[in-house]
Amino acid sequence: MNDLEIRPATVDDLPAVVAMLADDPLGAQRESPDDLTPYLAAFDRLANDPHQYLMVAVRGGKVVGTLQLTIVPGLSRRGSTRSIIEAVRVHADERGSGLGTRFVEWAVEESRRQGCRLVQLTSDATRSDAHRFYERLGFVGSHVGFKKDL
Repeated sequence: MNDLEIRPATVDDLPAVVAMLADDPLGAQRESPDDLTPYLAAFDRLANDPHQYLMVAVRGGKVVGTLQLTIVPGLSRRGSTRSIIEAVRVHADERGSGLGTRFVEWAVEESRRQGCRLVQLTSDATRSDAHRFYERLGFVGSHVGFKKDL
């Protein structure tokens, strides 16, 4: 894993990032790697928000992982700051290599460095392998999440 670089994503990384987002049964239904227009607009919003970290993992010059880390100041828990890990993806060629563990551990450490008291994430209810992965890393399925499409 010494040859792995974790760094902020650049606009040039977007095709690889979007391809990873689309490379599973759920992502295939909601992502459009053939049209990067909405992703470019989203990238600009993320790049201009100091609380957003769109990260990539790079090995041998190739983007092999991505995640988004959001830092959220709050009042609850005695004014604690928390972080949210979203859109964790590892390239199919790298799954099982330990990259996902290293990447999520990076996000936890960055959260700690930023003064967060809690790290949270959500995972689609159908992703049982991902649930086991997160539990192995010390995350607890303590809440039920809800969403509403707009």
